[in-house]
Amino acid sequence: MKHTAIVITISDSSHQGVRQDLSGPRLVRLLADSHFEIIAARVVPDEVDTISTALRESATMAHLVVTTGGTGISARDVTPEATRAICDRLLDGVSELMRAEGLKNTPYASLSRGVCGTIGHSLVVNLPGNPNGAEQSLKAVLHLIPHALDLLAGKTEHSTDH
Repeated sequence: MKHTAIVITISDSSHQGVRQDLSGPRLVRLLADSHFEIIAARVVPDEVDTISTALRESATMAHLVVTTGGTGISARDVTPEATRAICDRLLDGVSELMRAEGLKNTPYASLSRGVCGTIGHSLVVNLPGNPNGAEQSLKAVLHLIPHALDLLAGKTEHSTDH
């Protein structure tokens, strides 16, 4: 069975049509190339309630919900707050791995506040809004996602090859 994914770009300017969304389409391609079935890609503004609603709705439709944008430290960067508010569990190690890998490319990776967590049987991964940062962050944890999704689906038997 192919895992399903939804990509949500969180950006006031892209939502208003002022700036082209470059990160969302890049993540859609990366996930499709990694054998995920992309069932939606959308753009929402930097509003906690709007982001939370989009995450909740997406988690009912897809195994994986990837966000890009709103993870920095400016006043409008509220994606982590919206994600934390609705996740059942946070996966701190996944976020830490993305930041650690990001430091290999930019000293600013430590300023990313993106979080990862679960909503029901779905996994949510917050990525930076920068297209390169988003792609590098997802690539850093992509190898973990199928196993995490299996665990969320109740496939908890341990193999001897890990």
